[in-house]
Amino acid sequence: MTEQRPASDKLKALFSPGGRWQKLRPLYDAVDNFLWTPGTVTRGAPHVRDTMDLKRMMITVVLALLPTVIMAIYNTGLQANLALQDLQAAGAAGWRGELLNGLGIGIAPDSLLDNAMHGALYFLPIYLVSVLVGGFWEVLFACVRKQQISEGFLVSSLLFALIMPPDIPWWQVALGISFGIVLGKEVFGGVGMNVLNPALVGRCFLYFSYPRQMTGNDTWVAVDGYTRATPLAELADPELAISVTWQDAFWGFMPGSMGETSVFACLIGAAILIISQVGSWRVMLAVVLGMAGMATLFNLIGSSNNPMFAVSPLWHLLIGGFAFGTVFMATDPVTCAHSRPGQWLFGLLIGALTVLVRVVNPGFPEGIMLAILFANVFAPALDRLFVSRHIRRRQRRFE
Repeated sequence: MTEQRPASDKLKALFSPGGRWQKLRPLYDAVDNFLWTPGTVTRGAPHVRDTMDLKRMMITVVLALLPTVIMAIYNTGLQANLALQDLQAAGAAGWRGELLNGLGIGIAPDSLLDNAMHGALYFLPIYLVSVLVGGFWEVLFACVRKQQISEGFLVSSLLFALIMPPDIPWWQVALGISFGIVLGKEVFGGVGMNVLNPALVGRCFLYFSYPRQMTGNDTWVAVDGYTRATPLAELADPELAISVTWQDAFWGFMPGSMGETSVFACLIGAAILIISQVGSWRVMLAVVLGMAGMATLFNLIGSSNNPMFAVSPLWHLLIGGFAFGTVFMATDPVTCAHSRPGQWLFGLLIGALTVLVRVVNPGFPEGIMLAILFANVFAPALDRLFVSRHIRRRQRRFE
């Protein structure tokens, strides 16, 4: 492929030191690395040659997220069309309705095309705002620091869009991703230096700053004037009965954040991450085990006034963002534990805390976000604990 590079290489002089646009060299490197294989290659000892670099890792994560993107688009449209049918509306409101009518697309819930097109009109604008604003901050900090721009912001922006409710205002999306990228990553030094997951930091900021747009029954279905609780909220309310079957919850046909509803899509993503060795199966399994253990404990304790004590491990797995957080957030290679024993404890901590927050604290119906952020803080300490233990054991062996 080197024969196809001369046109790109001719521009390199303009971005090199002394060139007209030398301050934009990180932007040139980002585009060049995105289109071509990076030219820096390690040769000989003590370096290790490996086919998995940062670019391939980020692309693998994006591929693993594609099933959740497909389900986010389809289910968002499905829930909206079901609500419109329930309200006996003639069509969608606003510019989305005008565009659908102009394209000759209806709002039939049993139509694959109608659901996909309607859902895309909600998901794609949120994703575009997320990637453009997140990319702006990445480029700005890279140019100031004279560092290379990595593909990491593409993953963070996509993750952030997938954990948003469909009806969130676009300006809040821009504010949330800005907070996540700047204060969740760049203040720590940029790519590979952050302690917390940037997408979750942005969501946490919006959750506490604008709870009306991030919680409640009127945020999960993208139709004005229509309210419907998520299955997690229904289980927590003693006066409500859960309105979805476990099959619907498994496939993802229920209200919720756009990309979090389908356990099936998350399992496909998990298989891709595990086979490619980008995501740790130890962390995923430990999160599930921690959740199952804590949920079983609460089942045995029981409660006369808190129905969440009786929620089985299966329902904890199927509802909310548990599966999505387990596969894509907890396994973040930067913010999770790296030692093998540390990964087991890291995952167990996340699973147990998720159920603890869901059951004991009624103010936070979803616990996976807070559990992962809490575990991110302790990940370095867990690694330090086991590394120090290993060093001491080796020292005793040679004493």
